[in-house]
This record gives sequence, structure tokens and C-alpha cells, in this order.
Amino acid sequence: MINVSDQHAPRSLIVTLYGAYGRFLPGPMPVAELIRLLAAVGVDAPSVRSSVSRLKRRGLLLPARTAQGTAGYELSPDARQLLDDGDRRIYATAPAGDEGWVLAVFSVPESERQKRHVLRSRLAGLGFGTAAPGVWVAPARLYEETRHTLQRLRLDAYVDFFRGDHLGFAPTVEAVARWWDLAAIAKQHEAFLDRHAPVLADWRRRAGTPPEEAYRDYLRALDSWRHLPYADPGLPAHLLPAGWPGARSAAVFRELHERLRDAGAEFAGL
Repeated sequence: MINVSDQHAPRSLIVTLYGAYGRFLPGPMPVAELIRLLAAVGVDAPSVRSSVSRLKRRGLLLPARTAQGTAGYELSPDARQLLDDGDRRIYATAPAGDEGWVLAVFSVPESERQKRHVLRSRLAGLGFGTAAPGVWVAPARLYEETRHTLQRLRLDAYVDFFRGDHLGFAPTVEAVARWWDLAAIAKQHEAFLDRHAPVLADWRRRAGTPPEEAYRDYLRALDSWRHLPYADPGLPAHLLPAGWPGARSAAVFRELHERLRDAGAEFAGL
């Protein structure tokens, strides 16, 4: 059996599987089917079961019975909201425009200071940069997803949101280089390209699209890609360094998605 890399952790692959295919099934995904589909990307049954247990504890998966009475798992309402929000980033086709900024300003009482770390990590995970202590900034289009996330975590009481433009004093291109670690984000794009551009090149040389191979390569590409639109907030091109690799990695993912997703669905039983 193929070893799963650290990047393709079992729990991440399960979320990716539900996002790509599982949520479109007419009912819960049977446990046996979940094990079959994860085995195709190198995850053994004990790892599937332990990862599912963690996802249940996080409230993302719920035990349920299929119409035939078979044990399975379905997404919770919160998990469906997460996936719906994620779709707008993961499958975006248009380049980012210059739509202004959303600011998140938070204040947490000293008696609840542990929530400060949670807020910081959640905002960073949603793609926000740090403009100043307690002041986080992101492209304005990220507002709705951020609002959903903080409400779900019951952190909304500590945060105020504002929309606005950057008026200086430093040029905006210099400011964003302080707000985000652009070099680290670029490395993530390059890592995606190193891993998946050769896969795409191989598919371009092939005439057919065998379902199991398409499923395997698509699920791995999606599992790698879906984290990138959260690390990278999608800044307008004129604010990014020359030779920015984000457009290239997005193009590779889009072509893999168009070539492999539907063929992989056959293997996934859709």
C-alpha cells in the first residue's frame, strides 16, 4: 500500500473526499465505502476509523444509517457550511480584483485570554494578515466566510468588522509585504507546482482517463490545493512580487479539476 505523506494526512483526505464527492451522495456514506475510497489513496482502515472519530468529536461528521440500514457518516450542518464557504475560494476561476479591505479588530477580556490565541489562529487560517496588534486585514470578499466561522466558534462577540481602503502613508504594495509573509506563501505555491505540475503533464500525454487513477490523482491534488487559498488571501496582481507563482498553481489545479473530477466521480460511485 502507498504511504500517505504528511501533507496527505488521513483526516485531511477524509474532509477532501467529502468535499469532492461525499456530500453529493443521496445519503450517508457507508463505512465500508469510506474505507474503500481512502484505501485507494493509501490510507488503511484503522487510520480511517481513528480519523473519523476525531472528526466526530469536532462536530464535522455525524453517524447515520443509509436507506438500507448500513452504518455510515454524513456531514454536519456546520461542515456543510464550511465546504460551501470553501468552494468559493477553492474553485475560483476569476483573478482577484481590487475590491478594498475588511478589517477585523478584536478585544478579549483578560479573564478569557485563551480566546485571543484562538482568534489569532482562526483569522490567520482564513487568510488575514496582521496590520497592527489586534488589527487584522484581508480582501473584502473574505468577510462572509469569516463571519460564518467566528459565529460558529462563538467568537463573534469579541470582534468588530470594518470595510475600507488603504490610504497610506506607505504605498499599499509595501504595506501588504508587511501584513503577509509573501515569501512563505510563494513557497507553498511552488511546492504545489513541484508535486502536481508533473502529474498534469503526464495526463496531457494520455488519451483516456481511467476512473480509479483519475480519482487518486484528483483527490491528492485537491487535498494539496484546498489549503492554499487560505494561506494565500488572493491579493490583486499589482500588489504581488514579480513572477508570483499563484496564477501558475491555480491554472494547474483548474486543469486537473477539469480533466479528472468527473472521471474520478465514477470510481467514487456518483
